[in-house]
Amino acid sequence: MRTKKQELSFYRKIRISLGLMGILPFLLAMYLLLQEVETPSQTVIVSAALVLFSILMGFVLLRKSSDQLTSLAREISLPGPGDVPLPLQMEVEGELKDIATNFNRMVAQLNQANRDIQSRSVQLREFARSLSDSYEQLESENQLRVHLCRYVGKDLVEKLMVSNDSNLLKNERRIVTVMFADIRSFTAIAEQIEPEEVLAMLNEYFTIMVDIVFKYEGMLDKLVGDQIMAVFGHLSSERKGARAAVRAAFEMQNAAVALMEKRARDGLPVFEIGIGINTGSAILGSVGSENRKDYTVIGDTVNAAARLEKHAGEREVVIGERTCKHLPPVMYVGKRQELHMKNRLEPVGCYTLTAKKKRVVIPEARTNSLSSHLHASLAS
Repeated sequence: MRTKKQELSFYRKIRISLGLMGILPFLLAMYLLLQEVETPSQTVIVSAALVLFSILMGFVLLRKSSDQLTSLAREISLPGPGDVPLPLQMEVEGELKDIATNFNRMVAQLNQANRDIQSRSVQLREFARSLSDSYEQLESENQLRVHLCRYVGKDLVEKLMVSNDSNLLKNERRIVTVMFADIRSFTAIAEQIEPEEVLAMLNEYFTIMVDIVFKYEGMLDKLVGDQIMAVFGHLSSERKGARAAVRAAFEMQNAAVALMEKRARDGLPVFEIGIGINTGSAILGSVGSENRKDYTVIGDTVNAAARLEKHAGEREVVIGERTCKHLPPVMYVGKRQELHMKNRLEPVGCYTLTAKKKRVVIPEARTNSLSSHLHASLAS
């Protein structure tokens, strides 16, 4: 029910206009005809005036409705591209008012939908920007991952990348196992061949040896000339690090034997390597200047490992006493040695393993099955 005064509908106005302009004059004409009025009289004059007034009122009413309809049609025309539709601000009646009200409601919904679309568009742009930033970050991480894989194994790189430990690369004291591997008589070999051949020989040798280090989750500390320095156990236990270093040394010696056989068949110079391994406390962290730093280990454990490597002969692996304690009992068959080193008051206890016939065996071992048992023990 309407609260305001009753308004005539557009349809009713049209009927009233037609009645005033057509039906009422017709009825008056029929009345005069039936009365058989032959001469003008007051009745005829009054009737004519009523007919004229009726026609005039019907025309005015019809014209007003037509003007409102025309204005409404003009106002509800579709806006141009990029224009925002505006609600109608006009006075209309009846069905035209309902049309205007529904149009205003539709305009409000369209404007709300337009605002929602703009909001979604902003969100999509933000999402696209975030996606682009994430892609760039992912590409940066992939480049960093590839760069790190040159220094440490792939599995270790993944642990470094996903680690939430903010102290992971800060200086800390840890029990680690340090390995040094060196080519014997390298200077003499380098004097006999061209520098390009030396470089090709080292690249071939380092490719094989570094892959083995990474295989056992070691960290490549540095390459110095023909020497390899690697660290084990920096992200694992002392026992696992010591065993991983010895297993890596076994495989490196056997791989060196296979490589030398290949080089001999190709008529290229051959060489042997010696390896020293020591376990102990060391400082693991970044060392260098503000512009250039290395992630390395420093301490007496490192110095002792380097001395053990100097003591190792061709195809030999010399391990420190603390490293030996983490190996299976079958390793203790060899004779313990004591090395007196410069600037050290106490001698360094060590054990020597020798590579023979493509296998690393223990000196004084009684049977070949001992070497196979050693590999099985280290794998456990």
